[in-house]
Amino acid sequence: MIAKQPKKEQGSAPLEKGNSMSEKAYKLLAEQEQISNKKAKELIDRGLVYVADRKVKIARAEMPEDTRFRIEMPEEIEILYQDEDIVAVNKPAHIDSYEIQSAIEGAELLHRLDRETSGVLLLGCNKAFIEQAVEAFRRRKVTKHYVAWVEGVLYEPLEIDLPIHTIKKGKAFSKVDKKLGKPAHTLVTPNEVQGKKSKVNITIDTGRTHQIRVHLAYAGYPIVGDEQYGSRTSAKRLLLHAASITLLGRTYTAPEPKDIQRYK
Repeated sequence: MIAKQPKKEQGSAPLEKGNSMSEKAYKLLAEQEQISNKKAKELIDRGLVYVADRKVKIARAEMPEDTRFRIEMPEEIEILYQDEDIVAVNKPAHIDSYEIQSAIEGAELLHRLDRETSGVLLLGCNKAFIEQAVEAFRRRKVTKHYVAWVEGVLYEPLEIDLPIHTIKKGKAFSKVDKKLGKPAHTLVTPNEVQGKKSKVNITIDTGRTHQIRVHLAYAGYPIVGDEQYGSRTSAKRLLLHAASITLLGRTYTAPEPKDIQRYK
């Protein structure tokens, strides 16, 4: 009986699982926004939910019942160019490439961008053109230009020619691997410096999974907000933008969003 006496002092006791004063984040969000639990979990998983300036990363995390959430929805999808062969869109951050494919009837992705990456995304509209485009990608006849903010100060051009191996069990993860990796080439040139962060231009002619992210992290310049590959800087998203892509003699360009134009 004596061992139970401290339980009478409840004022400073920490919240425990099941305590009526805390609940899972997705359930609190669902109640606040009057949406389903499934929709609330999806919003958190997509990185769209914040408490103050901190992103909610775990949908099942226990949080105080009086937590107030903020949802930042992605910008509208902008069509940059369209004809009978191709649709070029400016993909906002936080939207999956396959969501865009589903939204454009009869179109098929010619490549993909990571969910948090913004910029030019191309879709083919007929079988003949898609076959041509796929062959161009296979033969490395496609040039992609990106812009990113990275950690560290970069003053000189940087060329990274190291093979990348991707592990696709669960969430995809890539790494430099000289034995198992496939060829990957990345050219990085400095644009501007702000404090200990650098804005860089990037050109690639290969398209390995997470290629730019892996190469920059390996070189000691992880992309701001890329926690998966070592960034220690908090950001609302991975600060990487697909600025342009040249395919079959035509170049498609997407303007830089505000978070890329200038850091902070």
